[in-house]
Amino acid sequence: MTAVNLLLRYLRATYSGLIKPLQAAYQHRYLLLLLIRRDVTTRTSGTWFGDAWLLLQPALQIVGFWFLLDIVLQVKFPKNVPFLNYFLIGMLTWAFIAEVLGRSLTVLSEFGSLYRRAVFPVIILPLFPIILSATLYSIVMGITVGLLEGYEQAPYGVLCILGVSLLLIPICYLLAVIGLFLKDISQIFPFLITVTLYLTPILYMPDSLPSNLSWLLMVNPAADVMAIVHGGLQGLAWDWGNLARPLVLWLLLLAPSAVLFRRAEPHVREML
Repeated sequence: MTAVNLLLRYLRATYSGLIKPLQAAYQHRYLLLLLIRRDVTTRTSGTWFGDAWLLLQPALQIVGFWFLLDIVLQVKFPKNVPFLNYFLIGMLTWAFIAEVLGRSLTVLSEFGSLYRRAVFPVIILPLFPIILSATLYSIVMGITVGLLEGYEQAPYGVLCILGVSLLLIPICYLLAVIGLFLKDISQIFPFLITVTLYLTPILYMPDSLPSNLSWLLMVNPAADVMAIVHGGLQGLAWDWGNLARPLVLWLLLLAPSAVLFRRAEPHVREML
């Protein structure tokens, strides 16, 4: 009976981990839009290009990688997929993931002035990096995919960003709490992101890894995400395991993220 009760509690927490953030986002949608507008204004105020910098920054980063790998090193793939297409689509997806996760670590501290001495729905703050970055990268991804693979594929490129956004929700809630209470994590996190980039088939094809290291693709959910993105947009090989592993991990993280955030929420003001 105890096991049944634990299972029911876990299922309720899993449901809560998915539904409550979505309900909060809808209930406080105007507040989220206000925060996004404020953030955009703060980041681009006084610049010549204004809001366009939000799209130009990821584009310039991608161009830098492309120049090094395609022009300087002249990396080529043995298959029919052009390296430039493979790299740009994968790198845009990765840049979106890295930006969302990196900002999630500091989002509660960043907006501490809003809720330190006032009533504020803190539950929406971990969603802020997802919504802002998803809006920007959906536009960039749609344009890039349309230019590289044809405009009929552009909606799928946008759908990829939106699907990844949903997968990132529990991770963002976990990182928001961890980043507030364990501030050392934010110092090592850029290194972890860089290592994960090199272990994810973006700069190379999955079958380029030595056979004794192929297990790394099985334990790296980012590799599964890239397989789905490249498979849908460029017709590369993927299997149902690439879809199942991220979904199982997502379902397993929903309950812990909901419970951890709910228990930490009364104490976030003390950590500021």
